[in-house]
Amino acid sequence: MEVREFEPMNLHTTFRTGGPARWFCPVSSVSEIMDVIAFSKEKKTVLHVIGRGSNLLVSDKGIDGVVMEISDLFHDIRVEGNHIIARSGAALTAVAAAARDAGLSGMEFAAGIPGTLGGGIYMNAGAYGGEMKDIVTSVRVLQGLQLREFSNEEMHFAYRHSRCNEEKLIILEATLSLTPGDRDEISARMRELNAKRREKQPLEYPSAGSTFKRPEGYFAGKLIQDAGLSGYSVGDAQISEKHCGFVINRGHATSEDIYRLMMHVIAKVKQEFGVRMEPEVRLLGEFPEKEQTL
Repeated sequence: MEVREFEPMNLHTTFRTGGPARWFCPVSSVSEIMDVIAFSKEKKTVLHVIGRGSNLLVSDKGIDGVVMEISDLFHDIRVEGNHIIARSGAALTAVAAAARDAGLSGMEFAAGIPGTLGGGIYMNAGAYGGEMKDIVTSVRVLQGLQLREFSNEEMHFAYRHSRCNEEKLIILEATLSLTPGDRDEISARMRELNAKRREKQPLEYPSAGSTFKRPEGYFAGKLIQDAGLSGYSVGDAQISEKHCGFVINRGHATSEDIYRLMMHVIAKVKQEFGVRMEPEVRLLGEFPEKEQTL
């Protein structure tokens, strides 16, 4: 088991911000995951599980606990008939590519999502009309130190939500059920969706993707734009003028810049339209007035 002390978290988040983790443990096996759980108990501290850091805002003060990274070292993918079985650290882009190469359709929507399979299942990630709940058959998890397997129904999937949020489950592996299709058509659909992303999203800047959840009956980006916040900035954190649903790091933003910008958006949209915005990104560490605001 590898343990790094005071690891800068700006190296492990797509916002490219965040202070050091007291202990940082990248894992490559289930036994190492068990070891990290035991290590956190030995240190009598909180264990945080992350993937590729694509939906994460870490405090500039860092994290006084153990961060376990389940990502590139825990990424095996295999195809069995119409199913893909993949470990939770596999990138969604890699899983979607494996599906394409096997002539399996249904995962095209995820081909441009920058997170891991585990992260995608944890938050029921979705795009362009598809969600992880549409293709997940079963999920293997650690519940405490017990190995469990849950069906799609037992995962309690909802909008940007799964059972893992409720019970702090650690996702190990998932089986996805897809549909045989034409490989060229699948590739064309992926190219089409990725072209839409490049056209409409500020992919040239560090961000965490969609910063806010979609309020029921509304679109987050349109609410932010209609509130007159396009291009609004705090420090080097800015509401993207290309897509108002994205907060971007223009180069030297701090996590506090991003957080204060998010809080301003929440307050402004509430004031203008009476709609409560909720962050889609996870917050780790200490933020000003975090409990009162969120």
